[in-house]
Amino acid sequence: MPRKVLPRIVAVKVDGRKPWTLRLEWNNGESSRVDVSGHIGAYKLYQPLRQAPELFKSARLGDLGTDIVWSDEIDMSADTLWRLAQEQAGATMSAGEFKSWRERRAYTLDTAARALGIGRRMVAYYEQGEKPIPRVVALATRALDADGQRLSRQKVEVSAGGGAHAKPRAKPGKGRAPKAAMRKKA
Repeated sequence: MPRKVLPRIVAVKVDGRKPWTLRLEWNNGESSRVDVSGHIGAYKLYQPLRQAPELFKSARLGDLGTDIVWSDEIDMSADTLWRLAQEQAGATMSAGEFKSWRERRAYTLDTAARALGIGRRMVAYYEQGEKPIPRVVALATRALDADGQRLSRQKVEVSAGGGAHAKPRAKPGKGRAPKAAMRKKA
């Protein structure tokens, strides 16, 4: 299968309206506003940007559009920025798709939150489109769907086979101590 080629950056501007946000133009004609605050706050590499926010404004296009550069030591790859742009635009999963998934599974906000390992409030934010749905959450919904389909198939197979069967008994000497051994312990 051929490798998918991700777009490259052709222009970058720092968005003056929102901190830690870049406006990017891509070689496929798309443009994105990308909030990179999560990465800036999470990685040691970006500590100089956290300590001197003015340095963030010096963002410039790297060689061949493969990254954004702040200094010789500080950069962010086009691949990372494209992924963030897609997530923040809801391209991994739209709010409507997320709500449809929850309703199809007959999950309440609470049960969806437990199934995904996130807070109830985040489920509500994702459904309302107030927060972008991260790729890991979108993938988790797909995994839960696949797991649910597998369990449904198993139920159908059990029903077709004459109903549920009792748990098989352990063979003598397997899973429990022989009576003689039990008497010795007493």
